[in-house]
Amino acid sequence: MSENSQFRFGPATGVGSLPGDDALEAVKTATGAVEEFPFLPELPARGPGADMTGRTAGLLVDVYARVEPSGWRIGDRPGRDTKRAWGWLRQDLDALEERTQGYEGPLKVQAVGPWTLAASLETRNGEAALADPGATRDLAGSLAEGLRNHLGELRRRVPGARLVLQLDEPSLTAVLQGRVRSASGYRTYRAVDRQLVEGTLRDIVAVHGEDPVVVHSCAPDVPFALLRRAGAAGVSFDFSLLTERDDDVIGEAVEAGTRLFAGVVPGTDTPLSDPAGSVMGVRTLWRRLGLQPGLLTEAVTLTPTCGLAGASPEYARQALAHCVRAARSLADNPE
Repeated sequence: MSENSQFRFGPATGVGSLPGDDALEAVKTATGAVEEFPFLPELPARGPGADMTGRTAGLLVDVYARVEPSGWRIGDRPGRDTKRAWGWLRQDLDALEERTQGYEGPLKVQAVGPWTLAASLETRNGEAALADPGATRDLAGSLAEGLRNHLGELRRRVPGARLVLQLDEPSLTAVLQGRVRSASGYRTYRAVDRQLVEGTLRDIVAVHGEDPVVVHSCAPDVPFALLRRAGAAGVSFDFSLLTERDDDVIGEAVEAGTRLFAGVVPGTDTPLSDPAGSVMGVRTLWRRLGLQPGLLTEAVTLTPTCGLAGASPEYARQALAHCVRAARSLADNPE
């Protein structure tokens, strides 16, 4: 087992986004429904700057972005969209600080990872930064510095927390396979060398020092082995997208101490099964891999399949609570 396998993750948590636009209400949900492993929520319903890309763009150092009809584009100075992102993040941090007084334990925060960010942010010519190796490299360096500042601020505001950084990389597989579309949509950008992808991720992971980093992707074909080599302590994924061809890499990851953040609860309003039914697939996987049932709670955290921004507020609360109950069922009956 790796050093990070000794870190006490909570049994269940959220992925990141929640519905609505009330920061305090969202933080109440994110700290109350999964109280053993709360998270700093994102509220994309507020508009540009509160979305996943906009929030992370607001963390960048000496790199600014603005909203164009085609999406987020890198600019020369902080404009209205960047300032809006800063303001909303301050609101969220204020709400989190208010709700976590005296809290001690794991606390998860999310930011877009370097490769999805490079695929999402446009340069001045309208193409993704991914098309320009220099721009991609500069973006990763700016992100690393921005994350250092962000994590430092969180440590000051919630001094008893042990921070878990989640890097959201839904575009990672497309980057590796050369499937990110150009601005025109008629072609795709060249696949990025796997060693470069791994090395860049490793540099970002190193920003968090000895504290664990989780990489999240709700896309198919998550590169578990690459993420493990890059230093990720955990991989967050949509469990329903796994196939038996993933068995070997998942087994290797678990044996190496990688935490599995298994998305087992739908991210949009859906009738929920009993908690035991939600984890039946996890138990089946464990038996198929020949892993000890007692390892389940040491190796698995349960989450929704992806963010909950598209859910109703009531369902979002129910989904998180359901993850907690399902994790309890897994611990009580691992066989």
